[in-house]
Amino acid sequence: MRRQIAAALCSAILGFSASSSVAVARQKASAPAQPAATPSTPTTLVAGSSNPTSDRPVYSSIRDIMQSMVDPSADTLWGAVGTVVDAEGTHELFPRAQEEWLEPRRAAIRIIEAGNLLMMPGREVAPVGAKSEAPGAELEPIQITTLIRKNRKSFDGFAKALQSVGVAALQAVDAKDAALLMDVGARMENVCESCHQTFWYPPQTGARNNRLDQKR
Repeated sequence: MRRQIAAALCSAILGFSASSSVAVARQKASAPAQPAATPSTPTTLVAGSSNPTSDRPVYSSIRDIMQSMVDPSADTLWGAVGTVVDAEGTHELFPRAQEEWLEPRRAAIRIIEAGNLLMMPGREVAPVGAKSEAPGAELEPIQITTLIRKNRKSFDGFAKALQSVGVAALQAVDAKDAALLMDVGARMENVCESCHQTFWYPPQTGARNNRLDQKR
């Protein structure tokens, strides 16, 4: 008798489950289709300058890149090796421990990538409304802009030359070759100064010295 009751209860439960599944399936079939979720679109920052020839927005100026990346990185490479003369005599300065080579290496990488940033189209020479930081010794930003637009190929050539120097500096650092790094530093100074003479300095003798004096 108990087995018959148990069997009846099981049949009832299975029958209810089956009917529930059919009902749910019918509800799903009759329910309207839900639209696919639309992925959220990230907020786009407003670029500092338009860049009609590329989909990469430009946020900083050439002056920003020079002051934030190129100048401090070049100073790091120039200061990594050299000769110091003091009361105790002459000392050769160069990295010795592995950790001391890290900063010059990072500086070389920044120099390499700064070349790419300088060649990006649509980048202004200086922030909007900015003036020369060394009037008389350096041209005004609008004058520099005019020169670059007239000879963009030459400007990009200097940027590529800066990259090549950065690559050479990176190789010297990885080889821990202090003499080679010093030679690369001299080459980098020539590239930077040639670019400045072409696009930044007024066409007059002694502009470089005037500029250095004003910075001091």
